Amino acid sequence: MALAEVCGLKLPNKQSDIYLSSDLPEADLQYSIQSGGQPNFVVPSGFDPFVQLRDFTTGDGKDVKIRFDHGTTTLAFKFQHGVIVAVDSRATAGPWIASQTVKKVIEINPYLLGTMAGGAADCSFWERVLAQQCRIYELRNKERISGTMICGWDKKGPGLYYVDSDGTRVTNDMFSVGSGSTYAYGVLDSGYKWDLAVEEAYDLGQRAIYHATHRDAYSGGVVNMYHMKETGWVKVSQNDVGDLHYQYKAEK
Repeated sequence: MALAEVCGLKLPNKQSDIYLSSDLPEADLQYSIQSGGQPNFVVPSGFDPFVQLRDFTTGDGKDVKIRFDHGTTTLAFKFQHGVIVAVDSRATAGPWIASQTVKKVIEINPYLLGTMAGGAADCSFWERVLAQQCRIYELRNKERISGTMICGWDKKGPGLYYVDSDGTRVTNDMFSVGSGSTYAYGVLDSGYKWDLAVEEAYDLGQRAIYHATHRDAYSGGVVNMYHMKETGWVKVSQNDVGDLHYQYKAEK
């Protein structure tokens, strides 16, 4: 039986299917290649993915050995000209580097940005829901949503909030989140002030992320930086941390 039928889906132009076979011992998991070169994965009779994966989704399994640690570095701070947001782009699953090009700044709408640290799928989903709710509010009330969460600009001015999965919502002038945040805070604390010039703010945000990636093995890739202004956000730069390493070393 095709996997699409098991799930109740009809997928057009499908290239390959997973089949349940009664011809294999329960312990065997094999695949065969069709004449067109596409694989047919064959699983044993009686295999129930809902049962097999239950421990991974409910957390009830004591013998499950997969425990993915998340790593990232994101930061944002308010200053006289708006809000600076800077993030790295590395995704990790424990010691394994899964990607170097993750987009950790979520462009929710022209006046609202979010950053994600932790489970990428959960964060992306939550911030897509947030974008939907903000748009619904705007259509109903004919104005942008006030009391922005994450990072944004509304009729009250710039807003910056830390929000987590437990429902915590805290506002401040500066936040850094993720495994490299302690290193980023060290740079931010030494260079932050409210009356920074725009170029000084850009340099501070970029340097903070770079130093975090240099010291934290779970952070890396490129530094993506945004500037939230009264007129909306703009993307400032995207620089590889390898290039920044030689740039900052040369300045010393």
